[in-house]
Amino acid sequence: MRLVIAQCQVDYVGRLTAHLAPARRLLLIKADGSVLVHSDGGSYKPLNWMSPPCWITEATADDGRVLWIVANKAGEELRITIDDIEHDSSHELGVDPGLVKDGVEAHLQELLAEHVHTLGDGFTLVRREFPTAIGPVDLLCRSAEGVSVAVEIKRRGDIDGVEQLTRYLELLNRDPLLAPVTGVFAAQQIKPQARTLAVDRGIRCLTLDYDKLRGTDSSEFRLF
Repeated sequence: MRLVIAQCQVDYVGRLTAHLAPARRLLLIKADGSVLVHSDGGSYKPLNWMSPPCWITEATADDGRVLWIVANKAGEELRITIDDIEHDSSHELGVDPGLVKDGVEAHLQELLAEHVHTLGDGFTLVRREFPTAIGPVDLLCRSAEGVSVAVEIKRRGDIDGVEQLTRYLELLNRDPLLAPVTGVFAAQQIKPQARTLAVDRGIRCLTLDYDKLRGTDSSEFRLF
């Protein structure tokens, strides 16, 4: 991983345009090729980024400043214009053992894989923990119509989970063997804001009943 602290401005050119005015920022260039631009506040999320596969070329801007052009196959560009570099270092992190998920969340994944029909009639499981360059998708399934479906599973579904699934879908849809890939955001509880964002991005939401998936749901002793 390469860590660069620089005074820079960042411009994204692609499906839309976005501009970050000059400021001191942290630039992360990961071994998988991804490039992330961070500030020192706001949240842990990058201000902008480019997911792999992408590549960096160095050029000179019209005003003489150093210009990094991060491009991908879709023709999108992250243009980082650098005024000054304060720190530049590279580090070998080695192989990461991966995230150990919460027991209930991991169990939800296992149960939903076993009862994949919960997603819809005719659904079949392709693979659990389907690998991508930015992490594994919880479930990759196929609908009755043969469409690939990526499923992200959470105990509590919030906006970050929708953003995570959005990044997976963006990457998976670049694979001609899988595209088109649709998404399902599945959780025991889904926050209204997350549901609104998911629907806006064409992602279906599914509320999971943990007890029902476990087969312990019974109405025998219920009054209502």
